[in-house]
Amino acid sequence: MRRGVAAGALGGALVLMTAACSGGSAGGGSTDATPVAAKSTAAAAPKPTVSAAVLSIEPKNGSQDVKPAGPVKVSVASGKLTTVKVTDKDGKEVPGSVAADGVSWVPKAGLSVGTRYRVSAQAADANGLVATAESSFTTLTPDEDAGPHDNISDGQTYGVGMIVSLTFDRTVKDKAAVEKGITFETSDGSVVKGHWFGGTRVDFRPEKFWTPGTKVTIHYRLKSVEVAPDVYGGVDADEPFVIGRSQVSTVDVAKHEMQVVKDGQVVDNIPITAGKPGFDSWNGTMVIKEMAERTRMSSQGVSGITKGDEYDLDDVPHAMRLTDSGTYVHGNSWATGAMGSYNASHGCIGVEDARYGSNSSDAGKLYNSSLIGDVVTVVNSKGPKVEAWNGLSGWNVNWGEW
Repeated sequence: MRRGVAAGALGGALVLMTAACSGGSAGGGSTDATPVAAKSTAAAAPKPTVSAAVLSIEPKNGSQDVKPAGPVKVSVASGKLTTVKVTDKDGKEVPGSVAADGVSWVPKAGLSVGTRYRVSAQAADANGLVATAESSFTTLTPDEDAGPHDNISDGQTYGVGMIVSLTFDRTVKDKAAVEKGITFETSDGSVVKGHWFGGTRVDFRPEKFWTPGTKVTIHYRLKSVEVAPDVYGGVDADEPFVIGRSQVSTVDVAKHEMQVVKDGQVVDNIPITAGKPGFDSWNGTMVIKEMAERTRMSSQGVSGITKGDEYDLDDVPHAMRLTDSGTYVHGNSWATGAMGSYNASHGCIGVEDARYGSNSSDAGKLYNSSLIGDVVTVVNSKGPKVEAWNGLSGWNVNWGEW
């Protein structure tokens, strides 16, 4: 600024001098002199040293019990964001993106519960001057979770009809958030989708039966998902399982016969007895969901039971459960004359067996060749079609509806 003032003074002196030196020649003639114009030498404006960009970070510094879903927002006025970094206590960075206009940033996913985060942001104004801001906050630790549990054991081998069934102890309100938090990794690229039965159960399956040998891993990322107001999913885990060989059995109630097809080849035709009139077996595709070498079966709770028709059997052998309502394929030693001849059960599929079970019986051989997840389809029964929620019977729902 001092140099500018000096230059202005000098310019003024030059103008005055030119005006005073207008004179004639020695010969007495006169010569007209062209005056020199004055130069503007106003002082230059000072350059700013502080950025005009104003950063704003939410949540505010020191915030506690922050909900993990979309809490972080970074914005700037009078500038453009250049850097935004959000990290947890271990230095793991939260992915996010700056908006196209450069004035805001949001994370690409929710944060984790019970975690401290640090936010560092920078922005530049029109002159390139940079402003910085930092903040830290802690997300809430849930008081309760929804208690999710499924029917999968790590590393287990299942049949080609296996359906993954996930049940919650609390009603789920945000079903879309739950579905987003569950992904399936399949070795053959099979697409797996979920279908809800009420507010506490969601089942998952591919469009068609699994391909034998497929390796599957379920990725649960629900711990930080708010499934209902103030209730969180409660689990972050990976569960691998494998699909074994294919075994699909068809029970023809009219013929009193079960045909067993393994890997595309018929391996057995087994005489059976199915549900008698009034206790007709379900039609439709079912899946073996539980297996027990011996189990107890009772008529208690079975509708339609009349006096004298009650039963309570505590040692039913080779029992393979198909439905929640109590349909089994099981060994039968008390009605062996019915096998292949007539229907005598209360809805189950009976297969000839010894009193306490024999590995060499039809029931024993079928049991020992079976897996949880194997398919059993019942046809030609006078009973109704099994509901999709009853056991793992979701294969009775077409893919478009599923």
